[in-house]
Amino acid sequence: MKALCFHEHGDLEVLRYEEVAEPVAGMGEVIVEVKACALNHLDIWVRRGWPGLSLEMPHWGGSDIAGVVAGVGENVGGIEAGERVVIDQGINPVEDEFTQRGEHSMSPRYMIIGEHIRGGFARYVKAPAKNLVKIPKDIDFATACAPLLTTLTAWRMLLGRGKLRAGETVLIVGAGGGVNSASIQIAKLAGAVVYVVASSATKAQKALELGADFAIDRSLVNWGKELHRLTERRGVDLVVDNVGAATLQTSMAAAARGGRIVIVGNTSGAVSEIDIRMIFGKQISLIGSTMGTPKDFRDVTRMLWSGKIKTVIEEIMPLSEGRRGFEMMERGELFGKVVFVP
Repeated sequence: MKALCFHEHGDLEVLRYEEVAEPVAGMGEVIVEVKACALNHLDIWVRRGWPGLSLEMPHWGGSDIAGVVAGVGENVGGIEAGERVVIDQGINPVEDEFTQRGEHSMSPRYMIIGEHIRGGFARYVKAPAKNLVKIPKDIDFATACAPLLTTLTAWRMLLGRGKLRAGETVLIVGAGGGVNSASIQIAKLAGAVVYVVASSATKAQKALELGADFAIDRSLVNWGKELHRLTERRGVDLVVDNVGAATLQTSMAAAARGGRIVIVGNTSGAVSEIDIRMIFGKQISLIGSTMGTPKDFRDVTRMLWSGKIKTVIEEIMPLSEGRRGFEMMERGELFGKVVFVP
C-alpha cells in the first residue's frame, strides 16, 4: 500500500509517498481501509521529532481517521467488514490508576494513533476494535474525520479541565487552528461569552461567523490592551492558549483575578519566561490538558453527528499531495482542517 511517510525526523523534505507494508490485525484489533484522514499540528511535531521520541521507521502520522472496516482480528465481536467508522485515537495498553478513575489521557502509557504508532496517512490502518465508532449514513468521510482530535482536545480542555460554566467569559488565543475553531463553538454551546484573537481581518470575520462574540485582529492592535478595553480591565475567566512562548505572558495578563489559563500546545515554542508574581498576585491557575477519554470521544462524536458542532474544512486533497497540506499548515494559512484522501 502507499503511505505518506518519513524514514528520519526533519523538515518537509523527509516526507515520502511510497510503498510500505500493510498492517496485520492482532488480537482484538481490526483493519480499517482509510477513506479520509485529517492533518493536525501534531503531525508536524512528530515529523520533526523531539528528544526521547522513539518510533518504528518508516513512520506515518494521521490521527483523524474515517474509513471502512476491511478486516477483523481474533476475539472481535459485533463488528463486520464494510461498516463505516471513525477511530478514537487514544490507546491505553494497560489499566492503571488513571484509567480506573476515568483519566485515560493522564496515564504514562497512553498512546495516540499517528503519534506513537502508525496512523491514517496510508491506505490501511489497524486499531483496537473497542476504539471504533460508527458513522451515520448521511455524513461523509471527510466531514466525519476532520474535527475529531481537535474537538476532543477542546472538549476536555474547556469542560473537563477548565470547568467552564455558563455566563463566564473565554478568550481563545488564535482563530485559524482546529482546536480554536472547535473551542469557539463548544464555549458558545456552554453558554460563555467568547473573545478571539485572530491574525487577520479574514480570520476574525470567520471566528465571528462561528459564533464568537468579539474578535480582535492582532495585525491592527495590541490584543492584550484591546482585550482589557473590551472587558473594562476585568479580564476573562478562562484563557485558551495553544501558542505558548509568544503569548503566555499576555494570556496571564488577560486572565481575570481568580481566572484560569488552559494550555494545550506550544506552536510558537515550548519554553516561556513568565512573571510568577502575576500567578499569586491575581491568584490565577495554569492548567494543562491533552486529548480526552473514551467517554469524551463518544460525547464529541454525538455532538458532531447531531450537527451541534460544525466541521470546518479548508481543503480536501489526495494523500499523494500531502506535502502541500503540510506546507499550508506550517505557513499558518488555514482556517479549518486539511483532509487527505488516500
